[in-house]
Amino acid sequence: MAFVFPALASSALVATTLVGALILCLLLFFIRINLMFKKTPAEFRILAGSRWDQKLLSQTYKELDENPINYASQLPPKLNRRYVVTGGSGLVGGHIVLQLLARGTPPESIRVIDIRRTERNDLHSEAASRVDFVQTDVTSLTSVQSAFYKPWEQSVAHLPLTVFHTAAIIIPSARSKLQYEFVEAVNVRGTRNVLIAAREAGADIFSSTSSASIAIRPVELFPSPWASIPKHFAQVLDESDFYEPLRSHEDFFGNYPASKALAERIVCEANDGNSFRTGCIRPGNGVYGNPTDNTVGGPLSKSIMPTWVPHIVQSFVHGANVAVAHLHHEAVLTTRNCPQSGRPFVVTDPNPPITYRDLYNVIKFLSLHSFHVVVLPPVLVLLLSHVIEWYVLLPYRYPFLRYLLPQIRGDLRHLQPGLFSICTHLVVSDLEARKPVEDGGLGYRGVLTTLQGMVWEVLEWNREHENEQDKTYARKPYTTSVELAEEIQKLGVGGVRVST
Repeated sequence: MAFVFPALASSALVATTLVGALILCLLLFFIRINLMFKKTPAEFRILAGSRWDQKLLSQTYKELDENPINYASQLPPKLNRRYVVTGGSGLVGGHIVLQLLARGTPPESIRVIDIRRTERNDLHSEAASRVDFVQTDVTSLTSVQSAFYKPWEQSVAHLPLTVFHTAAIIIPSARSKLQYEFVEAVNVRGTRNVLIAAREAGADIFSSTSSASIAIRPVELFPSPWASIPKHFAQVLDESDFYEPLRSHEDFFGNYPASKALAERIVCEANDGNSFRTGCIRPGNGVYGNPTDNTVGGPLSKSIMPTWVPHIVQSFVHGANVAVAHLHHEAVLTTRNCPQSGRPFVVTDPNPPITYRDLYNVIKFLSLHSFHVVVLPPVLVLLLSHVIEWYVLLPYRYPFLRYLLPQIRGDLRHLQPGLFSICTHLVVSDLEARKPVEDGGLGYRGVLTTLQGMVWEVLEWNREHENEQDKTYARKPYTTSVELAEEIQKLGVGGVRVST
């Protein structure tokens, strides 16, 4: 017996040492991952150019305040046509409506079909307030057909019809197939329904809003310790993937890009180059331009912004630039058998990419409201995202838990691993869209730079809130596209309902 206790003690010591060594190795591994996710490749750092400091931002704000942006002269010439704009209450669709009106299209020639009326102030005034609105559920073919069949005013009923299809729902972080049904119902089935109704209504031009996020490859979340950066941590986004076989669901970073990729193929395959010419515009990457957006409007609505991405370099695109790209697209598609039909074009703002720190500085230095950024360790956020995803998926795997488990509320619900793939270095190339029309491009030129666009959005935000008594807390509530997607899902649109 005298020999047993020393043996046991020795075994316990060995086990403790092994456990300690394992914990140490795991800790070192996580530290290494944290360092990798905080890196910026040299070539991307150079692309981003100089940072936006307070002096530059204040000067730009003053210039825009004294000389408001007016890009009407840069729009493609007016076409004598009728227009259906699906999702016309939203960001891109709303800018299309405003640009159609700005270049002389009368309100009676435009019809917006959407799930709800707009929250945008600029769509409630002047000619925009006279545009026809039809509440429509794009997941229902009957609802879409009813919106298209509604009679037009006699003075415009004979005009050819263009359809701008911008309606979609955005849930950027979800990647599990268990959550795909709702996204598929709106983004894929909805697109099919709009195509069917457009053909039946005699449309000959169909320009759809896709997404440059289709090209994003899922980032390697747990790279090997000897890797310099995670695989796919820095990517250039273009249209080259369109000419390859459609990737499997797992090769997209989430359900949203998987659904948009399929919808894009459906739209482009519907092109016949003659009586029905189709194609897509891919905004890249984060779209902004109104307080309802997630990119600038989301942070504007907050006083504290937890983040792990201030160093991340990305291209952004203003909704007005996406809209003008659609108008260029339409103009090209009016030419039969054009090589530009039946394919997507990526567009972005006409300037180098920026960092998220630049975006945060716009709000920090210019907004009337207080705004503070809290930078978190990337690895901590990464580990937490896996826990949240596991918890969120429990009711999908075990439906009876839906009535037992409390839901995670607010932004924390969207902190899932898929989010890391769109929070990496992403630079957009729109070389194809900027080519002259005779060379197979769209002749696209953005009408706003990212600096102008983001400062202008904060300027308009301040004007809206300048009469508020308490600038610290009084923020007008807007529904971002991600929040809208949740509201629509709660209504059971597409036959998919979640508990409230």
